[in-house]
Amino acid sequence: MDQIPHTPTNASEMAIRDYKEGLGDFMRKMPHLAQHYNAFTEACFQEGELSQRDKQLIALGISLYSQDEYCIIYHVKGCLDHGATEQQILEAVGVATAFGGGAAMSQAVTLVQDTIDDLSDTDTLS
Repeated sequence: MDQIPHTPTNASEMAIRDYKEGLGDFMRKMPHLAQHYNAFTEACFQEGELSQRDKQLIALGISLYSQDEYCIIYHVKGCLDHGATEQQILEAVGVATAFGGGAAMSQAVTLVQDTIDDLSDTDTLS
């Protein structure tokens, strides 16, 4: 049975779709590199001494610090998917802004909050 593709309904879903489409293009053009990258990142995010939720919270903090908007959205989604509460996400944001200052805070009060609002209570773009 063919799955009907999900049509993005907000900016966060559109950004995730664009990232996945771009990654798919890269995988077709550079399969050897993409396979190694994907295997490495999958191994990094597996459950271990740190939970997958905690790893997503760490990744969100790093994404904020590095000003990577696609990763910010992607890891907010990862946090939500792995059961992080809005309060836990905002605490991770606080730690990131302690290091990243105003630039990280500007992303936190806009992009992070918009993504939480867009993706909370939805089962989209798994």
